[in-house]
Amino acid sequence: MTIDMPRIRTRVAELLAGYGIPSAAVGVLHDGQIAEFAVGVKNVETGEAATIDTVYQCGSMTKTWTALAFMQLVDEGKVDLDEPVRTYLPGFRVADPEASAKVTPRHLLYHTNGIEEIYGDPGENDDVYERMVENIGDAPQVFPLGRTHGYSAALGYAILARILEVLDGKRWDDVMHDRLFDPMGLTSTSSRREQVDETRAATGHLIRSLDEGPIVTPVDFLPRAFGPGGNITSTIRDVLTMAHVLLHEGTAPNGTPIVSAESLREMMRSRVPVPDPYMFGPEWGLGLIVCDWRGETVYATDGSTIGQNARLRILPGSDTAVVMLTNGGPRESFYRKVFNEILTDLGTVTIPDLPAPDPTLNLDLSRYEGVYERPGTRYEVAADGGTLYLTLVLDPMHADVLQKPDRLSYELLPVSETHFLMPTTDPLEDTQTVAIYDFTDGAARYLHTNCRVHPRSG
Repeated sequence: MTIDMPRIRTRVAELLAGYGIPSAAVGVLHDGQIAEFAVGVKNVETGEAATIDTVYQCGSMTKTWTALAFMQLVDEGKVDLDEPVRTYLPGFRVADPEASAKVTPRHLLYHTNGIEEIYGDPGENDDVYERMVENIGDAPQVFPLGRTHGYSAALGYAILARILEVLDGKRWDDVMHDRLFDPMGLTSTSSRREQVDETRAATGHLIRSLDEGPIVTPVDFLPRAFGPGGNITSTIRDVLTMAHVLLHEGTAPNGTPIVSAESLREMMRSRVPVPDPYMFGPEWGLGLIVCDWRGETVYATDGSTIGQNARLRILPGSDTAVVMLTNGGPRESFYRKVFNEILTDLGTVTIPDLPAPDPTLNLDLSRYEGVYERPGTRYEVAADGGTLYLTLVLDPMHADVLQKPDRLSYELLPVSETHFLMPTTDPLEDTQTVAIYDFTDGAARYLHTNCRVHPRSG
């Protein structure tokens, strides 16, 4: 492996200081060899150093593990990705009759089910996913079934978890241990916070200003409802074990087959388009983001909790995987800088820059103006002086925690008729990308950013 690890480590330490992120653990799998290191501290209040054995929260990277377990059911002939969910959960029902009858596991894996994440308080007990499914009888559609991609943070994968529970006759946490963690030889990965060795665990941090620096997060874990979509904790070595499965036709480093090569190909090749193709990738597979890096296909799985973040990139063309776990952020520019340092040393393709705005576009701005919202999130798009602006309306509690105003406005710079850059003057934020699209009725119907879709409401 041709990585200058001392140089990379020094560079990561410099970037951590500049971004106000307490620690990062970085691992590289290349041609069967592993290199790994950690920089910084697990907790700014204790000052205890992070190590390669530090356990971090993986957030939505959990979805890839859940998808792997679900694909084992496919291998066993117990489920069909295109059969209705009702085949396996006969009482399944949401507000829309068509979605109730026709939504499939593939829709859930793709994030094209469109079901609003209104599932009440399912509690923290072992029946949490059963209760989530029971509680969505009145959940409306954000968009018609299959109409577009719109990320489901918790509900979609909770439904998949409930199918796993019913067919395996055990709770999702036990399913993950028996189907994945134990066969893969993962000794530092768990799905419940009670199972985490607190002496090895990183603490999440928020940063409200560079002068103040990182502070310990007031919310140290996500609710159990997020389990199948966000609650796995792990180390860089264990994440690279999953990466090995994705790079080597479904087989773990210890030789255990986890999923068939056919199912792995289905995860990677069965895709839907993502309306905003620039921030993460232009397509979504089954539990994986599909990226296009200068013509090379790269697979991604990311996650964020409240103060911890995970990034994994799989480069099949060069038999490479790179993972980074942090206890601060998230900042996409930080991950891009760290990964590009490593990928440049390896001589592989690097992460492309965001596109430049196109000043020659002559858009009818009235088609984009309007309010786009879902429970807890509201975007207002308005034109002023020939320029589009987006205003994000924060709920008062969120604004108070971040010590920000409850209305944040950004200029939208067009890249195409449906894609925009959203630059910022805040040193704690990065430029974002936004898609405003679907002009079936003349005016745009949806706004898509950070993988989430928001329908026009006014």
